[in-house]
Amino acid sequence: MSGLLIKNCRIFSLTERTGETISYKNGAVGIAGNRIVYVGNDPDAIVRFEREHGTGLEVLDAHGMLLMPGLINLHNHVAMTLMRGYANDMELQSWLTEKIWPFEAKLLPEDVSRGAALGIAEMLLGGTTTFADMYWHTDQIIEQAIRSGVRMVACPAFTEHVFDGYLDRMEQMVGRYHGAAAGRIAVWIAPHAPYTCRPEQIRESLSLCRKYDIGVHIHLSETASEVKTVQEHYGQTPIRLMQELGVFDYRTLAAHCVYPTDEELEILRNDHVTVVYNPQSNMKLASGIAPISRMLAKGINVCMGTDGPSSNNDLDMWDEMRTGALLQKVSTGDPRSLPAETVLRMVTIDAAKAIGHAGELGVVAEGALADLILIDLDQPHLTPDYDLMSNLVYCARGADVDTVLIDGQVVVRAKRLVTLDFETIKQEVDQSLQNLTQRA
Repeated sequence: MSGLLIKNCRIFSLTERTGETISYKNGAVGIAGNRIVYVGNDPDAIVRFEREHGTGLEVLDAHGMLLMPGLINLHNHVAMTLMRGYANDMELQSWLTEKIWPFEAKLLPEDVSRGAALGIAEMLLGGTTTFADMYWHTDQIIEQAIRSGVRMVACPAFTEHVFDGYLDRMEQMVGRYHGAAAGRIAVWIAPHAPYTCRPEQIRESLSLCRKYDIGVHIHLSETASEVKTVQEHYGQTPIRLMQELGVFDYRTLAAHCVYPTDEELEILRNDHVTVVYNPQSNMKLASGIAPISRMLAKGINVCMGTDGPSSNNDLDMWDEMRTGALLQKVSTGDPRSLPAETVLRMVTIDAAKAIGHAGELGVVAEGALADLILIDLDQPHLTPDYDLMSNLVYCARGADVDTVLIDGQVVVRAKRLVTLDFETIKQEVDQSLQNLTQRA
């Protein structure tokens, strides 16, 4: 009987109860299939696990490392690695209309596939084990996700100009991929934003949510100009309009939410909408600072994402956590805003809840899915260790991640990709960039 035993590590995980953690020194985690079946530091239990799993058991000695849940990035456009550094120092509308959308118009499916592979490689090496992605040619991104072993909520996007045939395409996408790769792939709808989709299109797309019990991923109230445009066109604020259309009747990831009114905050709470905080992208595009502290005070579920690598410009969730925490402190004038534990919850437990995996992802617990990472604690910037959570949020880096497991399978070992070949990915990305230059 095969399995995996990770020994001699420090184990850390939050629980559903605020202020409560799972913590072991010299602990072990036993994995059978894709599930955790043992967590603890009882020598007898560890020996029993080894005996039960016999000669096929792989044993990983993780001395000097911290074992914790993998990180969950809930807003991304991963294939936009192809546009990393392409358009800088611009406000959102000019950035989109003058640079990004014209560039995207030249993308072929193989370009999206190559850009996705690059972004997935970056995320895996940094300890992200699950991501939600909104983009075009989504089948290409899903295939790379399946190949790499990462867990993904795939959200094919539409705007008012590319809605024809969307429902049929989504029917095929859901039928082919929803629940694929032993459940690692989910497919949700993705109306791009209230100002790029017509209300009747959004309402029509929701028929897929009813039929297949899937969720919605949408940009919402990202900029002051968006709010003004939506009010001028529809006589409603963006969040209020989405509620009226029935979007919040389904599980929803609302990216950004920088400019909600007090009434809209009540809507987000009462309709159980998950807000996805993207601090670095919002900072770079000068879109504003989302009132995350106010949202949390009201009981709104807030998680975190990097946004795409064209507006961030990386996919490092550790960097996002640190920035997001510090930005709330300076914007509120209160150093107690967004403490380290809250930030860690946003990228583990609360994110798992947002995508329907409460208790299965974002925790180190018996019965949970084995999406885990090992952090090399033997680093100058992680020394001394007065407060582990503080070090993780304010000091840790993606480069500290040594090992990554998803669904019980090792996908990064000793800081090297197992399921992907970075040199091949880089060569293919270079080829796509040459082709795109020629198409211009």
